[in-house]
Amino acid sequence: MIIMPFDILEDGQKILNAPVSEFEKWMSRGFDLRIQKFGREIFFYSPTSYPHNIIEHQITNSENFVSLSVTGTGCSLMCKHCEGRLLKGMESTATPDSLYQRCAEINTKGGEGVLISGGSDSRGHVPLDRYIDAIAKIKSDLNLKVVVHTGLIDESVAEGLGLAGIDAAMLDIIGDAKVSESIYNIPNGPEKMNQSMALLSEMNIPIVPHLLVGLNYGQISGEIEAIQMISNYHPHAVVIIALNPIRQTAMESVNAPSPENIARVMTVARIGIPDKPLLLGCARPLGKHKIDTDLYAIRSGVNGIAYVSQEGVDYARSKDLNINFRDVCCSLAYQMIEPFAS
Repeated sequence: MIIMPFDILEDGQKILNAPVSEFEKWMSRGFDLRIQKFGREIFFYSPTSYPHNIIEHQITNSENFVSLSVTGTGCSLMCKHCEGRLLKGMESTATPDSLYQRCAEINTKGGEGVLISGGSDSRGHVPLDRYIDAIAKIKSDLNLKVVVHTGLIDESVAEGLGLAGIDAAMLDIIGDAKVSESIYNIPNGPEKMNQSMALLSEMNIPIVPHLLVGLNYGQISGEIEAIQMISNYHPHAVVIIALNPIRQTAMESVNAPSPENIARVMTVARIGIPDKPLLLGCARPLGKHKIDTDLYAIRSGVNGIAYVSQEGVDYARSKDLNINFRDVCCSLAYQMIEPFAS
């Protein structure tokens, strides 16, 4: 297949606005590009934050990959789409000692790794500075993969995480400054997110940016610009997630972005960043919406899906993809998925 030139901003807008028949052609291009670059392996991830059973695969170790919050359920930023409620699904490890001890227990029980996250302060930074030594000790003493959800980051924390040797840094990327300020409460968000990616990259930390589709009350606004930003930093993988309106938040009555619109963004990311693993992450609406999004994701050329539906597994098989299940965070995809040499 001849790889046609692709301008993320210009062609990305074409994909967003294309009639369905034209969009189908773009999706086909994305799928074919994925086969050419990566072959037919597809990975389905199920980190063990909640039960997930597929006919061919059941989680056997509830301690395999655990999500930990260094702030418990506390968050000062209070973004309108979450308001701290997503932290309730994580275990609280609010001191460096409790973080280390919980990781030691997970290691003893045969776990593969942990996600270290937490609420943000009013500037959008997860308060990781006091945990750097504990994270370094976890990496040096324990046989665990460590993924850190950093939020915005400063030079000292980036240096500490780099020296600790973490396996991946996750951070949300927003391409629209107005959306960043009005939803995330972060003024000049794109500029600050650019700076964070630059600092992490300078420390040779594997970065896995997350792009939340529909953050602007379910509408597409800045997602293509975010993909352009991400492409400048040679990410180790890119994760697409989607707004899932949460009860008792400012967005509880908002309509989630449609599976088709999510797929349009995924297609831009697939073609625009062709040499990096592209994942559909765990944060997305459930039910039929999830099933439809899974099918679109496969057609768009993703390398993997977190918490895939049974319908997604069946469809992947119908596309002659080779199915692999892993009970870890999809941010580690780069450790198992590499593009073919050009």
